[in-house]
Amino acid sequence: MRQLLFLFSILVCISCKTETTNQVTETPALPFVWEGANVYFMLTDRFNNGDTSNDVNFNRTAEAGKLRGFEGGDLKGVTQKINAGYFTDLGINAIWMTPVVEQIHGGTDEGTGITYGFHGYWTSDWTAIEPNLGSKADLKELVQAAHKKGIRIILDAVINHTGPVTDKDLVWPENWVRTEPQCTYQNYETTVACTLVKNLPDIKTERNEPVELPNHLIEKWKKEGRYEEEIAELDAFFNRTGYPRAPRFYIMKWLTDYITEFGIDGYRVDTVKHVEESVWQEFKVACDYAFSKWKKSNPDKVLDNNNFYLVGEVYNYGISAGKAFDFGDKQVNYFDNAFNSLINFELKWQVAQQTHETIFSTYSNILNGDLKDYGIMNYLSSHDDGQPFDASRQKPFETATMLLLTPGTSQVYYGDESARSLQIEGAVGDATLRSKMNWHDINNRIQTQKILAHWQKLGQFRAKHPAVGAGIHQMISNEPYVFSRTYETKDFKDEVVIGLNLNPEPLVLNVSNIFKDQTELHDAYSGQTVRVENGKITLSSPQNIVLLERL
Repeated sequence: MRQLLFLFSILVCISCKTETTNQVTETPALPFVWEGANVYFMLTDRFNNGDTSNDVNFNRTAEAGKLRGFEGGDLKGVTQKINAGYFTDLGINAIWMTPVVEQIHGGTDEGTGITYGFHGYWTSDWTAIEPNLGSKADLKELVQAAHKKGIRIILDAVINHTGPVTDKDLVWPENWVRTEPQCTYQNYETTVACTLVKNLPDIKTERNEPVELPNHLIEKWKKEGRYEEEIAELDAFFNRTGYPRAPRFYIMKWLTDYITEFGIDGYRVDTVKHVEESVWQEFKVACDYAFSKWKKSNPDKVLDNNNFYLVGEVYNYGISAGKAFDFGDKQVNYFDNAFNSLINFELKWQVAQQTHETIFSTYSNILNGDLKDYGIMNYLSSHDDGQPFDASRQKPFETATMLLLTPGTSQVYYGDESARSLQIEGAVGDATLRSKMNWHDINNRIQTQKILAHWQKLGQFRAKHPAVGAGIHQMISNEPYVFSRTYETKDFKDEVVIGLNLNPEPLVLNVSNIFKDQTELHDAYSGQTVRVENGKITLSSPQNIVLLERL
């Protein structure tokens, strides 16, 4: 497959201007559009260690399997990188972190060595922050720092299951969870009413009968001196909503507290297809209420008029399915009245097999057709996909170009931008995808710095122009391959022209349908300026990518 490292790319953008009643021309504020956002996804424990004093808790000192224990990354480490401008330089306008709630205290061993809940998906207490990641004060500081930079924060929500049972962690009561049967994934029933894997108790999300709090949680809260406060809040929640005290509603209350207390902007929801679809409609209602309450209580901190963002992980969902996910015996629509977006599992295959135009036009047609007013989140590598697009990290430039130019929301997995290794000797299973962030390479390796610079320039351009991710795609010419993206609301318009597969020589492109003669354009990649003459631009750049925008 041709390497996009050797491709020329032309991205030309304009933001149209509005006219006020007194005829003064003003540039409208750049809107934040979730459908075209550039999201950075990290395993918080593996990103950056900002506080070594919290590296060991609950006596988790037994030697773990390779990359299966806590490595020290924490909330303070993320905040440090926010304040340093790392994400801003990368063109990131939203950060998704793995769950920050308190994890099981012990570890499991399924033949790969001891595994602790470093990844965040093995909940012990939804109401507490995992101490290895920090404190509530640390989370509050992180959200405030991100918002100050115009970056939204997405946390990760788990309602499907608790953490595994260990010698330190009891199984929740049987009216809360099932411990069998194990899912076989043959149809809807064997995907929902079962445990994902052995020893991962499944929350009885279908239950409507009231249940009491587990004794171990009551004892924990009393020991921590917050039992009365937690009970009072639960009473207020159930009195206000009228919901039965069923397991799922307890968890929804606990998860939405992170909205009202910290002002987070969205949730990525784990294991969506393993829970009844009606639960996600209920969760949306709860999240919307909490976000509205936070906005009313914090009017000076509100970033925009966007609603709370919910993106779901329906494993193996692909954009080609439109709104319907097929279980074989049943099709389920997870979008309407529930999710703004679903993670798209198809792009990695399409990039390897299809032309740019096939991908771009197909995505645009679906996103502006069956999925209009909704979105998808694209990725090319992730924390639990053992078949990423570029497992050996031989195509970091192509990965950036395709991920950041494909219509939809982009998900940059931590280390995509620095070619962090996904093949770690001695690591088994998904552990190999979860190595520590390679800051040493970023600071010391010239090639890594070149890769990072490529991601930064494309990412910044994408963040600056919603048309790149959220716009309508239209091919202008096949040879050279040139296309446009346009995005428009009632008071904002953005137009982008992109060219790919161009020869590395003096380039002449017809831009008469976008720019008038004598318009000066700036190449954000090389820093040079060009002028439109006779409807065309002529540009010769030593770089592989050319980004043009109106001066």
